[in-house]
Amino acid sequence: MVKFGQQLTENRASVYPPDAYIDYEKLKTIIKQLGKKKLARIDSTLREVSLTAPPPTNAAGRQLTADDSPVTEEDFYSCIDAQLAKVESFTLEQVTKLRADIAAVETDVDALPFGSTSQSKDEIRAKADEVAHSFLVLEKYVNINFMGFHKILKKHDKNSPAHQCKQFYINRIHNQAWVRGDYSDVVVKLSSIYSALRQDHTAEENKDASQSFLRSTTKYWVRTEDVSKVKYAVLKHLPVFLQKTATGESDSQLTNSVYFDNDQLELYHGRLDKIPGAIAYRLRWYGSGDPSMVFVERKTHRDTWTGEASVKERFIIDESEVKDVLNDNYDIDAKREEKLKKKGTTQAEVEEWETLVREMIQVVQAKQLVPTMRTQYMRTAFQIPFDATVRISLDTNLCLISERGYDTEGGTKWYRDPTVPLLDNEITRFPHAVLEVKLELGGNSSEPPQWVTELQNSGMLYEVHKFSKFIHGCATLLPEYVRNVPYWVDDASIRDSILRSGGGRILVSADHPTGVGPGANEIYDHLLPFGNVKDPKLTAKGRTATTATMI
Repeated sequence: MVKFGQQLTENRASVYPPDAYIDYEKLKTIIKQLGKKKLARIDSTLREVSLTAPPPTNAAGRQLTADDSPVTEEDFYSCIDAQLAKVESFTLEQVTKLRADIAAVETDVDALPFGSTSQSKDEIRAKADEVAHSFLVLEKYVNINFMGFHKILKKHDKNSPAHQCKQFYINRIHNQAWVRGDYSDVVVKLSSIYSALRQDHTAEENKDASQSFLRSTTKYWVRTEDVSKVKYAVLKHLPVFLQKTATGESDSQLTNSVYFDNDQLELYHGRLDKIPGAIAYRLRWYGSGDPSMVFVERKTHRDTWTGEASVKERFIIDESEVKDVLNDNYDIDAKREEKLKKKGTTQAEVEEWETLVREMIQVVQAKQLVPTMRTQYMRTAFQIPFDATVRISLDTNLCLISERGYDTEGGTKWYRDPTVPLLDNEITRFPHAVLEVKLELGGNSSEPPQWVTELQNSGMLYEVHKFSKFIHGCATLLPEYVRNVPYWVDDASIRDSILRSGGGRILVSADHPTGVGPGANEIYDHLLPFGNVKDPKLTAKGRTATTATMI
């Protein structure tokens, strides 16, 4: 295994000075000097001291605090503080420069005369590419330093167990601007630049009242370190769907979905087993804070060999109407009359809406559905407005939250109180981002664009066949209720996150002879992107069903 010092040297960007990086060797030298001390541990239970009694000694008669070495723990703390300040200052300096460079490119785009030559656009596109490359270099700089601080703090605590400080500094690092800073404005502006150069046009809006979607969807895991590279690869061809926030426009939006199921987890098992007609039932809202507008959605599985495609249907209600929908008190007749009075709404559209609403209200009562699992993530969507030929979504900061264990008060409460802290076994944080590529097939678009194929085979995407956030959350957080689990739980890269959430009972032991569970998990072992616990492949390149690396 390559030592981190060597890894740091090999991954330094040539455009950055070497001293801009963490001085790993200097910190390691201090730790080595501190490790030579053989000081006995101070009794931390003492609550009184005497100003006249001699200090405590060790077996050799030396004072416990005596030290002949000129290096102290304070030297380590001072050094790491200085290193953190240096990295933060350099990062913010580079971000400021990047934003200035983007502003200059935006000025060039605005100055383009109507009917500009392709050469003029290519010159501006080259400048935008250069800015994007600089941003990716900066992100790599942040990541290698972030890893360096983790490594050196772990080494410190191992060599100086009486003065452990890793947790304190890690919490501090996560609150510093160079780590927690939101630089989505860079993505937003780059997207606008590329969109202007492509001259994207809005397609005609689909005003289908039931908002049904028929698409081919493929799901992938994306490592956190590759998220920005994937965003850049997509936005060169599709614009980011911008989100309005309190501080301006962002490239992502908080998305919450509460999935419903019954005590037997009937919907979970139906979706896991891919039973024809199996449904997922959820209430979704967008944005931070409490929901106001709620999407009531039903996803229905269809086997592709039947010639039918799986479908998603939904209707919209106010949050105050959720209780009525869940308790079969929703005034459908009055709502139907309201819709008929709206200009441009046809009788057929209203009838289709009514059918959907009645079916979705009925299934809650018939199957005794209750809030079961919530998915929460930041979604970045790429799509030409109203054009579903290619639509890509990237979900980051994915959390799965159990919605069991509290009084729903007859449907009044249908999601957890966000002010109440969650226990470890009530939340699991997924370690990867999830990318979905949605293609509208048929006609001239039966084959994906070349750039989509190139992205799929870039090594940054790890195809996970039929991955489901809902299924993963239930398997991990409700292990005592599930009869079967999805094959991907045996993947080596997500094992620690499952264990941290108390889902160990769905995993095989670390010394298991095959490293995977029985049944379907053994059959689909070759689909695990990062191998299993017995044969982990955490550095494996991304793969898809079309790449040669796929078994």
